[in-house]
Order: sequence, then C-alpha cells, then structure tokens
Amino acid sequence: MPKAREFPQSIHDGRWTRRDMLFGGAGLGGAAIGVRGLSAGQPVTSSGTALGRAKSVIVMFLGGGPPQHETWDPKPQASEAVRGAFGAIATKTPGLFVGELMPRTAQLTDKIAVLRAMVTNDNAHSSSGYQMMTGVPHIPLNAESAISKLPNLAPHWGAMAKYVDQDLRALPQAVTLPNRIANMGVIPWPGQTGGVLGPQYDPWLLTCDPSQADFKIPDLALPKEISGRRLDKRLALLKEVNRRAGRVADSSAVSGLKRQTKQAIGLLSRSKAGSVFDLSQESDATRDRYGRTRWAQSVLLARRMVEAGVSLVQINWAKVDKEPNGGSWDTHDKHNDLLKRYLMPWMDQAYSALLTDLSDRGLLDETLVLWVGEFGHTPKFNARAGRDHWGHCFSIALAGGGVQGGVVHGGSDDRAAYPISGRVEPRDLMATVFHCLGYSPDTELHDTSGRPLPISRGRVIEQVL
Repeated sequence: MPKAREFPQSIHDGRWTRRDMLFGGAGLGGAAIGVRGLSAGQPVTSSGTALGRAKSVIVMFLGGGPPQHETWDPKPQASEAVRGAFGAIATKTPGLFVGELMPRTAQLTDKIAVLRAMVTNDNAHSSSGYQMMTGVPHIPLNAESAISKLPNLAPHWGAMAKYVDQDLRALPQAVTLPNRIANMGVIPWPGQTGGVLGPQYDPWLLTCDPSQADFKIPDLALPKEISGRRLDKRLALLKEVNRRAGRVADSSAVSGLKRQTKQAIGLLSRSKAGSVFDLSQESDATRDRYGRTRWAQSVLLARRMVEAGVSLVQINWAKVDKEPNGGSWDTHDKHNDLLKRYLMPWMDQAYSALLTDLSDRGLLDETLVLWVGEFGHTPKFNARAGRDHWGHCFSIALAGGGVQGGVVHGGSDDRAAYPISGRVEPRDLMATVFHCLGYSPDTELHDTSGRPLPISRGRVIEQVL
C-alpha cells in the first residue's frame, strides 16, 4: 500500500528554509522559482481509507468570519460576555447543540459533520482567507490587504479542481460567484486564482445578482448582429489559422488559449449551457425556500451548476449595502443585532434549503458542501458590542460527498478560544476535499515550469468519513 508523502515541517507551519526554496518541488518552494501537468493519485490514503466518489463541491464562503459561539460551538454555561446574547438548541443529532439562530439547520445535522477545532493562527482577513482557500499558510501570517504575489501564489481549490479535471465541456470546471472577495471592496484577497498553475486555471468569476428579476449572465449569447451562420464562418477561419500556425499552435501557451476559446464557443453555441443560469426554470416555491436575497439565489444557482457538471462552485457571501461592516460577517460592531436581523436567518435558510434540495434530487451523496469562513471571532466582545477576528479556533461544517453526517470532530475550551482535541488546519481540509473527489493528498500538479506541486500538504480527516 503506497504511503502518502511526508512534507517538510517548514512548509507545514508556514516557515521556509533556503533548502525548501531550492528543492521544494513538494511545495511552493518550487513554485517560487516558477512552478504544470498531472500525476494520477493513488486509490487509497496512507491509512488505507478508500478514496471518495464525489463529483462536485459547493463552497459556501461566509466572508468576514462566522462566529463559532453563535453557530456550531455554543457555550451556554459561559458568562454572557463569552457566550453572547443567544442560547443553544438541540439538534437532530443527540448531544449536538448549535446556536439558537440556526433552527432549520438544527433539523439537518444528521447530514452534517462539524469540525470545532479549525485553526489558521491568522487574524487577518486576507492572509487567513488565503490559507483557507489554498491550504497553504500565507507568508507572513496576519497580513491584511495582502495581494497575489510570490511567494503567496498557491492555487485556489477551484483551480486545482479544474486542473485535475481536464475534460472539456460546455461549462467551466470551477466557478466563483457572485463577486470576488476583496478588502474594502477593492483589494482582492490572494488565493482566488490559478496562481502558479497559470491563469488558464483561474475559476470563472461571475459578478452577478441572481435575485434580480431580469437576471442573466452577459455574453452567453451571440450578439444580435452575428448569426449562427456567421459564427460558423468565423470558426472555420479560426481553424484554418490554427492549422497554418503549425508547431506554434502546439505550444503550451497557445494550446491553453485554444482550450479556452473552445470552451467559450461551447458556451455560446450550446443552449443547454446557457439554460443553467436561467433561474426562471425554478419554481417560485423553490426560490422562496432558498430566499430571495442575492446570497440565497447565488446558492440556488450553484446547485444548478453542479447539477450540470461543474466540479467546484464557491459562493462568496454577498455584502449588504448600507449595513455596518458592509453587511459581511466582520461584526466588529453591533454583533448581536446583525446576527439576529439578517446574517444568521439568511444563512440558515439558504444552507438548509441547499442540503434539502440536493438530498431530494439524489445529489447530496455526490456533492460535497462546505460551510466555511476565513476565521472565527474572539471569545469576548469589544467596546463596540462586536467580536473581533480570531483564527486560533473556529468551526466549519461539511455535508454530503461521502462525509458521515451526525459527527462532531474536535473540541474547544470553555470559551471556544483554543482547541483541546481534534485540531485541524486548512491543509487537512484541502486533503479531505480532494479525497472526497477521488484524489490522494500526494496527487501531483505541476506549475508553469513543470515543477511538482502536491494537491495538499495535509492529512485526510478520516473521523468524518
């Protein structure tokens, strides 16, 4: 039985040595020099656990950080200064309690695995978010408003999903919607692109509002002045140009462009692809079940995309105009008010609707759903009645895709401040995600210079499988 690759501790804990930089083909040390291709993963993990058979992943990314105390790790016995204003409620899983603002989710915990001891040790949105989406610690930690540049060019999990799934089809293998995550709305977090794999692996970014009555994805149909016959003539001309280009057309750069062109043509010419984005095909009852907000309708759209064969869809929390903290989960002010008024109700409704919808359609077993943010929140409130950033212990949830429901892995202390058991890191989550998709953690990708890059540096969280 093949043994999963062990990786240097310096990569594990975010500290690099000169040796890692020179010989770090197993990590981003190789990437720093310019790190391309795929080596098939093994059929089992190092412990012998059979690889999963999930087809798709939906990531619900609650930007700003959902608080552990009011969600998956309530502390009803703690003082109000720690537990907050809300109590805990029983769930469908005996012994598992969640925050009282999650009544719908509480009835679905038999489908959900909860991780209560996720750790990034990073309290900055940008760098902690980078770690959650790539499985690689940012260098340095606690870097707010960080940008995409070396050595922090690890690929987004959607980019890696796109890389390992090379089958060309009408829809992209990885999609991000309804917006890119950015500090102050203008500084995109690192870790949202193909990084060292190259821009051809960037997830397809859809900046949209599916809740609008006239919602449609622009440029998914031919311009009125271009008929189908005219498009055919243009495609024939393109084919001839590529034929005459000879060896140049066979270069990796040009072949990548050709691949993207072919996919774009497919989106224009295949009505089935465009129909995925037509939410009018959903009943009013279904749309109401998710909720009519930008966030909720984006979640519904994600379900339609994985149903159509997209490998990974990340739904970023859509900020709410004219609300404190931009309507995100970054609740430094008026924490309790914002949670009760819309953050938790919107999340609870859309999340429970998604799990129920996938289950009813027979899709939950083949679709892994992640409920995550970049970190949690502080054990105590600040002077503005808010909670601040906290990456030292927080909760996330997994459902479907081969994950065992009704499971709680890991625990925190009496303040939900630090792990006391079952500590996991983003690299372990990354290993588990790709395990569920059927790839061993030591599956190799290659950067643009051909240097190997493991799909994960962590260990599969077998306690939830």
